[in-house]
Amino acid sequence: MERATTRLRRLLKERSFVYMPAVYDPMGGRLVAASGFDVAYVGGYVTGASRAVSEPLLTMTEQVQTAEAVARAIELPVVCDAGAGFGEPLHVTRTVREFINAGVAGIHVEDQLYPKRAHYHKYVAHAIPAEELVDKIRWACRTRDEIDPDFVVIARTDTLRFEGLDEAVRRINLCAEVGADVGMLFPMNDDDAAAAPRCCDIPLVYVQSRGNREGRPIYSMRQLEDMGYVACIDAQLVLLVALHHARKALEQMRDTGSYADMSFDEMVQARQSVEDLIGLDTFYAIEEQTVEDRKWGKR
Repeated sequence: MERATTRLRRLLKERSFVYMPAVYDPMGGRLVAASGFDVAYVGGYVTGASRAVSEPLLTMTEQVQTAEAVARAIELPVVCDAGAGFGEPLHVTRTVREFINAGVAGIHVEDQLYPKRAHYHKYVAHAIPAEELVDKIRWACRTRDEIDPDFVVIARTDTLRFEGLDEAVRRINLCAEVGADVGMLFPMNDDDAAAAPRCCDIPLVYVQSRGNREGRPIYSMRQLEDMGYVACIDAQLVLLVALHHARKALEQMRDTGSYADMSFDEMVQARQSVEDLIGLDTFYAIEEQTVEDRKWGKR
């Protein structure tokens, strides 16, 4: 069987565009797989939100465990947000090892301060010097090459927000020189979004930040592909849609004492979908050939 790292690297090379929706649990990963996508993404924002602590308070262990649970549940490659690498270059080497051992196919490491600050969610980004980012990426790539050369290292910079496209491109290209496979920056307008892929020495992944309050553009997959991006991370879609509809359902129960937005048949279908994603039929088959096949096990 093709390793997840090898498959991710092949997809990024052979496909014109790869869509990566963000999930935060195994059920979400299985939903991504069942929906026909090729890669799942475990984001820091969604993991932090799902634990009600926010991304800056996540530990490496928590993020690795979340990504491992998703990776074990599906056959798709999993890409994970490794934040600022959870420390300095030394710590980044362990971060890479832990994610590889967890079955993750690739990670991105960014140039924010560590520990990260909650003000990041207010779009107040504090970047480390470029040479410190390069050191982190260099050692991430060295560790990759020692353990699994197909593991994908994505260099991320947040400097475009406050230092402009030229500085962001400079950082991505410096990271490319030390082995980064893919780059990630955050264009603030249509002009920068279109220019970035042409200016960088490695392929770029675009991050769809739905619901952002700083005006970052949201594009269709076709638009991103046409601009030259090789992939897109949809960082909040699953979380925000799930929260939106769950909140509406609970508010309706609170206000009316009943829920009428889904029919009985739709509920049955939804429950069946959950059980299909779990794989209950496989569990039933095992029991039917063992304990449920014995007289004492029948009910």
